[in-house]
Formats: sequence, C-alpha cells, structure tokens
Amino acid sequence: MKIIDRMLEDRIHISFEVFPPKTDATYEKVMEATEAIAGLKPSFISVTYGAGGGTSKNTVQIASHIQNDLGVDSIAHLTCVSSTREEVHRVLDDMKEKGIRNILALRGDIPTDTEFPIPGHYKYASELIEDIRRHGDFCIGAACYPEGHVESGHKTEDILNLKRKVDSGVDFLTTQMFFDNSILYNFLYRIREKGITVPVLPGIMPVTNGKQIARICQLSGTILPERFRAIVDRFGDDPKAMQQAGIAYATDQIIDLIANGIRNIHIYSMNKPEVASAILSNLSEIIK
Repeated sequence: MKIIDRMLEDRIHISFEVFPPKTDATYEKVMEATEAIAGLKPSFISVTYGAGGGTSKNTVQIASHIQNDLGVDSIAHLTCVSSTREEVHRVLDDMKEKGIRNILALRGDIPTDTEFPIPGHYKYASELIEDIRRHGDFCIGAACYPEGHVESGHKTEDILNLKRKVDSGVDFLTTQMFFDNSILYNFLYRIREKGITVPVLPGIMPVTNGKQIARICQLSGTILPERFRAIVDRFGDDPKAMQQAGIAYATDQIIDLIANGIRNIHIYSMNKPEVASAILSNLSEIIK
C-alpha cells in the first residue's frame, strides 16, 4: 500500500524506523529487532540508507522483508549526494522488482573528503525526486525541518526551498526530530501559508541515552527545551531511568500531537523494539 493512501485515512497511524547494520556481523541482530518491531503491527516501518551508499543493498533487502515476509508496509530511504544517477537507477529497479513502492528521497550528508557537488552526481533532493517520479509509480516522501535546515540562512529561505522540493513531486513530508511541539505547530502554519499542502508526518525521537543528545543537537541544530534538559541532567547517567524518562517524554509529545488533531506520527525507534513497545503500550487506549 502507498504510504500517502494510509496517511489520508481517518484514523491514527503510528510508524517506526529501523536502520540497516553497519557490518555483516550485526545483520542477524538487526533483523531480530526489525522483526520484533514489525510484530507490533505499526502502520509502516521506514528503513534508513547508509552514508555514502554503504548499506543501500541492505536497505532494499530489509524493506522487502518487512513488506513481503512480515506483512507490514515499508518505505525505503534513498540518498543521492554520493551516488551517480546510474547507481540510483539500479536501486530503483531493484525496488520495483521487489515490489517496494514507497521511497523517502533525501540528499544525504555532503561528503567531507571531496568537492561538492560531485561531477555527475545529484546536488539537490529535488533532482532525485524528479528522477524517481520519471522512473516509476512510487509514493515519494521527503524531509523537512521545523527548526530550519542547518545549512539555510533563515527559515523563510528554508521554506522556499522546501516548496521547490515539494513541487518537484513529493507526496508527503517527514520532519526531523523536535522536542517542543509548539515548534511543529508554528512550522505547519508557516508552510501552509506558503502553499505547501501535502501531509506532514511529525518525527519523534525517544531519547533513551543521555550521551546521544549532544551529538543529535550538533548534527541537526535541534533546540532542547529546558524541561527536556532537566530530564537529561537528572537521569542521563542512569541508563534505566533515562530510558523510562525518555519514553515518557516522547509519549507526552505524541499525546499532545494527537490531542491537537495530528493523525500520523513517526517514531525514530533506533532498532529498539522495547522502546517501540513501551510507547505503544502507553498509547493503547488513545489510538485504539
């Protein structure tokens, strides 16, 4: 099923994300986690794409397993900045062969060891989106940044760039993580005002490890509310307490989103079925 069709249904949808193994040695462990998350019967599962295309083969393979063997809709990430058009076309052909019809189209991180743009490669996600649209009948998602992309000079410029990306053929948007829902609500108001009308899927990150938050903020520019900082300061050195607090904070965000009319929510579950399960348990009466 196309993700956009599911998102337009008049009911609440919760989805999760998994990432492929970095090495073959951890493949089995990742598959066990993926199968456990699929067993929770989310609306769909997204599968990330490795930096530099390193895990692209596993991305398609895992997305296919989720969809064709586990019976859960999947969406495969596809980044383009480090891939030639020919390489991307081969991945698209592989997806079509395996029946994968949902793609999250991303530019990806700019390589630090070479010039940019790389000759013969993509420069913008919009170029990838246009290519996917020409290549087959795919449902295409793209990323958006409620707090502004770290490379944009200001939010107005970022929204104009987002509008160009959406106009290139995007069916829906998925947000980068955020920890203050008012940032999302303000973002939705601003993009609708600029004519961006596609559905927006909020991305929620349950922070279960206090040490990971500094790197998250460095890479994404995400703002941490004082309430969240206090939680990390108090429980960050106690893994079990931090996991419980992180799940509770994410659950609180999701409940507020649902109360304010948001029907589709994506959880960056980080290959942790126990976290995904705990959140669904917290929401059991809310989303039934």
